[in-house]
Amino acid sequence: MTVGATILGLKGPRLSREERDVFAKANPWGFILFARNIEDPEQVTWLTTELREAVGRNAPIFIDQEGGRVARMVRPYWREWLPPLEQVKLNKRKRAEAMYLRYRIIAHELRAVGIDGNCAPVVDIAQPDTHEILKNRCYGDDVVKVSEIAGAVGTGLIDGGVLPVIKHIPGHGRATADSHLELPRVTTKAKTLRVSDFLAFQSVAGLPLAMTAHVVYTDIDPDNPATTSPKMIEIIRDTIGFNGLLMTDDISMKALKGPFEARCEAALTAGCDIVLHCNGEIDEMAAVVEASGSLNGVAEARAETALTWRKEPDAIDIEALDAEFEALLTN
Repeated sequence: MTVGATILGLKGPRLSREERDVFAKANPWGFILFARNIEDPEQVTWLTTELREAVGRNAPIFIDQEGGRVARMVRPYWREWLPPLEQVKLNKRKRAEAMYLRYRIIAHELRAVGIDGNCAPVVDIAQPDTHEILKNRCYGDDVVKVSEIAGAVGTGLIDGGVLPVIKHIPGHGRATADSHLELPRVTTKAKTLRVSDFLAFQSVAGLPLAMTAHVVYTDIDPDNPATTSPKMIEIIRDTIGFNGLLMTDDISMKALKGPFEARCEAALTAGCDIVLHCNGEIDEMAAVVEASGSLNGVAEARAETALTWRKEPDAIDIEALDAEFEALLTN
């Protein structure tokens, strides 16, 4: 079966007939959900089942459930969390342990409704001028702290049967612009990036999936954001040492310019394995699917390897985990 080199979103909480037909034909490797797709546990369970039925296989289904401001599943059905940066400040002594528990609990909630991929850990290092769209989603302001916590987050998700996606490789923390709206440019010298931002990602380079940053690093490639830069993808692969499945950040974000066909082709040519398209716009999706083609060669092998990390979680006492987490926050 030919599998598309795409991860696709959809418009609403239910799969339309048109979307079902598009997905059946495109056969994307996976799907991604947003708040617009979420109502209650029964509805989400039905939707994840329908998506997999549309492609006839157990496709991975992702979500951004960081907790804090970036959370697609919220009360009254799911737990709400402090922004990561605020939580870490509450428990400096056992910060990694607390974050492990947080994401083990999140994984439990995701798997209960058929979601088995989470776009976390956020491995970006907070800076004094990090854009507010990202800053309190970070885990700290130094490479040691961020590396420690990112590893704990990844392990918590894996132990809960959820695939972690590290982001935003090779580092979005120095960006002072919002890549949803414009293209950030980071002027920090490469030698500084190598011992800070890039180094944090090295600590979790063994995880199975990562998402690129739509950010220009002017000292390395002044013309192209990491997503479409062969030079930056080489750094991701060789300097950082990430050899897992590399997906783009949302290809429809305004940081990128030009037709969707050109964006996809540039990203894949640069060395990304798979294209992420989030907004569910059918016309855009058609162009993305056509330009991205199918998974093959090294990219296909990386996709297959990533799925081997997906496992049945061990049985847990969720109330006991909740209590353990709360105890850590108050000690």
